[in-house]
Amino acid sequence: MKRVKYLNNRDLLKEIHKSKGTYSSYVSDKDADYDIILPTLSKLNATTIAQARKNKAKKMTVTAWEEAKAQGQKKIKLSDFTVSPRTIDKTDLVFRVMTFDHVPLDSTRKRNPKQTSDHHAKCNFPPFQHYRLDKKAKPKCVGKSHWIGGMSNGYFSVDHGTITKDLAMMFMKLCERYGTRSNWRGYTYNDEMRSQALMQLSQIGLQFDESKSENPFAYYTAAITNSFTRILNIEKRNQNIRDDILEDAGMNPSFTRQSANEMGTTAYKQKEKQGNSPVRVATKTSMALFNRHFKKTGKRDFSLLKYKESKK
Repeated sequence: MKRVKYLNNRDLLKEIHKSKGTYSSYVSDKDADYDIILPTLSKLNATTIAQARKNKAKKMTVTAWEEAKAQGQKKIKLSDFTVSPRTIDKTDLVFRVMTFDHVPLDSTRKRNPKQTSDHHAKCNFPPFQHYRLDKKAKPKCVGKSHWIGGMSNGYFSVDHGTITKDLAMMFMKLCERYGTRSNWRGYTYNDEMRSQALMQLSQIGLQFDESKSENPFAYYTAAITNSFTRILNIEKRNQNIRDDILEDAGMNPSFTRQSANEMGTTAYKQKEKQGNSPVRVATKTSMALFNRHFKKTGKRDFSLLKYKESKK
């Protein structure tokens, strides 16, 4: 049976990259795909250039291999399409630099700013810029996130993009599958949990930082877990309020409250201390005698059994 494809980090990262691209502006379409992520532009050196070449060569190798498979070629190996990093010119590399340089300052956003992001306008994901090296090995900006227009005559914007349709479907699938887990599917407000989780993913979905992790699946699963737990706590709090009102009105509360009240009584606690009553168990010797007699005569003589008391 062919394995059914669910979700994987590679597809998630691909759709996250496409979604962030709708909020960004590039000199050309080729400048949208980066080869390495750097924390600052000062980290652009010979070591990071060599690593970017390796990353691009690996990406080109996998792409060529997948295209060959899509064309119907059989018995092909990934090693047959290996691209050497030495064949890649450094002017073909794209460097993503995480920076707030193009994000306008906003002194009214927070009273006590602590991080760099607190001094700038709020963004729906960590801002970045893309750079290429020219023939003189000097970095040139070829792309900006949260940007509309050219690199020098454009302007900052955070509301002109959108997540892709495939990423939205992935969010829905994640919430749906998570809601069917054994520890969540029994709640009557399971649909509300899924709705809350989906709304949470739509808000923080693009905040995933590829420079810190390559596992968006774990990031989204943690967000869904928090959303489900939040709804559970709210419903429990509401149930306690309803039970208090019913008890004040002289009516029967929920079975959960009734069980809790029963367990809190003195009679129940005494019963717990006493434990279970002793049980009569046949001794091993009498059982052996009983079995021998049954094999010889074919009759069960229960008078041969001797008992002793035993607690569970």
